[in-house]
Amino acid sequence: MDKLVYFQLPEPTMSSTPYVITQYQARELLAQIDVPHILRKLFRDLAAGQAVQPAQQLVEFPQGAGDFINYLGVLATEGVYGVKTSPYIVREEGPLVTAWTLLMSMQTGQPLLLCDAGELTTARTAATTAVAVDALAPLKAQRLAIIGSGKVAQAHLHYVKGLRDWQSISLYSPSLSGKNAEALAPLRALDPRLTLVDSREAAVQDADVILLCTSSAGPVIDPSELSKPALITSISTNAPRAHEVPPQSLNDMQVFCDYRLTTPGSAGEMLIAGERHGWDKGAVVGDLPDLLSGKVQRPDYDRHVFFRSIGLGLEDIALANAIYRLQH
Repeated sequence: MDKLVYFQLPEPTMSSTPYVITQYQARELLAQIDVPHILRKLFRDLAAGQAVQPAQQLVEFPQGAGDFINYLGVLATEGVYGVKTSPYIVREEGPLVTAWTLLMSMQTGQPLLLCDAGELTTARTAATTAVAVDALAPLKAQRLAIIGSGKVAQAHLHYVKGLRDWQSISLYSPSLSGKNAEALAPLRALDPRLTLVDSREAAVQDADVILLCTSSAGPVIDPSELSKPALITSISTNAPRAHEVPPQSLNDMQVFCDYRLTTPGSAGEMLIAGERHGWDKGAVVGDLPDLLSGKVQRPDYDRHVFFRSIGLGLEDIALANAIYRLQH
């Protein structure tokens, strides 16, 4: 079956419905897109006032049944706006998280695309971290550590593996414990430099860059226990106030984020640090628009550097727009 046959369609008219893109189709189309390049342009547009990124909108379901988060954004240079909506549904067998992105035309007011955002979320999460690593990591960084082994962790490796001359790449995930060599083979095949290690401590030993790629609701590492200053990146999950480092550790690190106007109001460790540990959002050194526009320079490493992303609606909208533009 021709994988792109669904997209050989005319421009939507005023009466048309949006193209619906499944997760499988999104994966195939994203493979044709330079995701980090698109995100770099997005953050430069934010810096130039050509894009709008409101704060996330969190809405709770009644009786503790879960919640949903809306991620909004406007890309004026592309003539589109959109919303990604992602529910967190509490179930006995474990929480269910889905996401869909709706792309709208600023010219006609009509919907252009409705895309299963699972693949968009994975790609933009990992590629945003990669953009941050490129902007923040020491130019001579050689030792990379990854905590986590799922799709998001694998995507992180995909996007960062060529950014520095990594001499070693160590990966630890408790979910790998007890798995046989055959089950681990796909992970080992991701990069010849990749080593699967048996402990968190072994993974982060002497690391220059540490990528936290977990769905943990609580701390994964304690920066105070690291042997030397490192760049630590964190994505966390949409569980309430989830965080991958101890909130009090923010006071001892140089803190960066994806977008300083919205991230401190949503990131779990930042909220808790502000309420309980005297941290102030004014301590954020810079964000990706600052870094990519040259307003803020690459940090020195007299102490740890922490980068936190929460996921921006603009990232999903930019990738949805790129998918749409592939055929127009």
